[in-house]
Amino acid sequence: MTAAETDFNEVGKQMSIMLQNRHYDRLPFDAKLSNKIFRMYVNELDYGKMFFTQEDIDKLEKQYGSRLTELLLHKESMQPAQAIYNLYRKRVDERTEYAKAVLSENKFDFTGEESIKRSRRDLKEPSDKGWPANKAEADALWDGMVEDAMLAETLRRSIIETRAKEQGKENPLRDEKPIAEKLKLRYERVKRSVDDVDNEDIANFFLSAVAKSYGPHTDYFSAREMERFMSGMSNEFVGIGALLQAEEDGATKIMGIVKGGPAETQGELKLNDRVVGVDINNSGQMNDIMFMKIDKVVDKIRGEKGTSVRLKVEPADGGEPKFIVIKRGKVEMGESFAQGEIIERKNVEGELSRIGVITLPSFYANFDTGETRCSVDVEKILRRFNKEKVEGLILDLRGNGGGSLEEVRRMTGFFIGKGPVVQVKDYLGRIDLKSAYDKAIFNKPMVVLIDKSSASASEILAGALQDYNRAIVVGTSSTFGKGTVQQPMDISRLMPFFANRERAGFLKPTIQKFYRVSGSSTQNKGVEADIVLPNMMDAIDVGEKYLYYALAYDKIRRAPGYKASPRENLFVAQLKGKSLERVKQSQDFAYLEDDVQRTKERIEKNEISLNLETRQQELAEAETRTKERNKERIVRFAEMQKADKAAMTFYKAHLENLKDEKLPVFDPSSEDDDYMSRAKDEIEELDITPEWPSGLDPVKRESIFILDDLMQMTSQAKMAGVLNK
Repeated sequence: MTAAETDFNEVGKQMSIMLQNRHYDRLPFDAKLSNKIFRMYVNELDYGKMFFTQEDIDKLEKQYGSRLTELLLHKESMQPAQAIYNLYRKRVDERTEYAKAVLSENKFDFTGEESIKRSRRDLKEPSDKGWPANKAEADALWDGMVEDAMLAETLRRSIIETRAKEQGKENPLRDEKPIAEKLKLRYERVKRSVDDVDNEDIANFFLSAVAKSYGPHTDYFSAREMERFMSGMSNEFVGIGALLQAEEDGATKIMGIVKGGPAETQGELKLNDRVVGVDINNSGQMNDIMFMKIDKVVDKIRGEKGTSVRLKVEPADGGEPKFIVIKRGKVEMGESFAQGEIIERKNVEGELSRIGVITLPSFYANFDTGETRCSVDVEKILRRFNKEKVEGLILDLRGNGGGSLEEVRRMTGFFIGKGPVVQVKDYLGRIDLKSAYDKAIFNKPMVVLIDKSSASASEILAGALQDYNRAIVVGTSSTFGKGTVQQPMDISRLMPFFANRERAGFLKPTIQKFYRVSGSSTQNKGVEADIVLPNMMDAIDVGEKYLYYALAYDKIRRAPGYKASPRENLFVAQLKGKSLERVKQSQDFAYLEDDVQRTKERIEKNEISLNLETRQQELAEAETRTKERNKERIVRFAEMQKADKAAMTFYKAHLENLKDEKLPVFDPSSEDDDYMSRAKDEIEELDITPEWPSGLDPVKRESIFILDDLMQMTSQAKMAGVLNK
């Protein structure tokens, strides 16, 4: 059966009933909600407010704005969904054709004083206002956007050419198409991506807007999206093991090949090869994938284990196109698994200490087989740390967007032992307490690293360790602030018996809210760092509070059985003072603070000049600033690297090394990717900003100092017999 045979009108009705019955907020399914759905749908389609006109929006709103909830319940929602999308598609076609015509005219001289907005997206909630009033205003808007695109590309090429000359290298853009031709291809890709949709895609766009009108994390997953979601949660998929990148001329470029994966084993596919066609089942029917969205290309290449896919490939060396057949196999995303390292440090007296670092990109778990679980992997690393006499731990949760609640529940117990971990409350106010049930396996001093993209399960773990006074939380001012629980629900189970349910998809409604054992929600507020370090993320609008229709922050009672260790055992005030002094002395943090301020000012101004001289001056100042920093850093980093080599030894404690008799020594400043061969980027190689000494960015390096201080203070307090229990 095909996606087109699925009755998405029926899907919309059943999803609407599920939302009313299962979502945490019992929103009235009325005209007010209908208007929210309408605003969400048109804003999600045209988030930059550059394709529709205000005339379009007003007409559509009058026709559908207050009726969508009624049409959903009466199984008539796909008609407005498709009508709105068809108008959007028509406007995209018109606007991209207009942009191409403007490029052909080449009428810009970049000498005026005009400017355009950096962002046209609504900040607080999706609005039904703000689009260009009519076609004339849309033309004027696109004149400015095309002019900016031409100016930006002109300046980019100039900078890259200058950098190449300064470094005595060949210009990596030597074979680039003329600017106008390149931009036309860029607009063609936009047009094709909007045109290349089926009923399942349109239903996905619309039903996602229906779901998101309840909150930012309530969502509809099409059958395709659910397959991707489950692969992401388990950190494995069935495919060929290649990293793909969309090229502006329509092809798909091979940017990485997984070591030991099907593509590397087969041997013919090479880095920088360009894929232009995919025969999904090696059946002789080649699909043209030019200008196809990258996620759809990925879907065509993935498939069942043991089946074969045939690719039409333009070789990187310029040879004739060829066909490559690769048998699909299971591919593990190795860089997404928990990774450990041990840093052995020598102090001025020559005494050695050992700290462990665990980097956890997500709380992954394979829900089908249970074979892949992050808590199992972290436990293995911790037990090896104990064997290696590790005296302190840095748990790096930066960039960890969350995952399995059960995994974080079990993992928290590794550090606190038995006891409450998190509370969850449903819409009736019923509170369920989730506890850890095993003995602790690591009881040494801890630092937890966070940033604004640490979310959901990361916030549960960081919040619990903070509430128990078990660890010092270090990083951005706070985590993301996602304190809600979603549960995927199979819509097909509620479909009528004779309805085609194969591609019905899933609703992922918010059904509960998280609360820390102290009673505070992580919703909107996140987990606030004990020690805040300068970070670019604190300059931009990242976090739950910036998302549309986010639930509010609140508090409940403390968890029964929650008993924290004394706060004074963490020496927070002393650690803050010592860290502040180091940060004040750090040139890298000074650079960061300067960048943060510049970024805030740029966002606040929300304006881009279309004057060549103005933009050249801005770029010249930025280039001068970068060169001056690099000149200073090259000298200082060399000294730091030398000092690191004398004082530190790094041991790899990745999952594949844990059973080795001795952990391998490695140099993190020169370590190649363990899991994937990657294509060289000639443009990136022109950036001569030196790598962080020993692979330690300023935040990670400062966290080592903080942990070292904590270890020393804890040891001294134990020796003096003043550590509280």
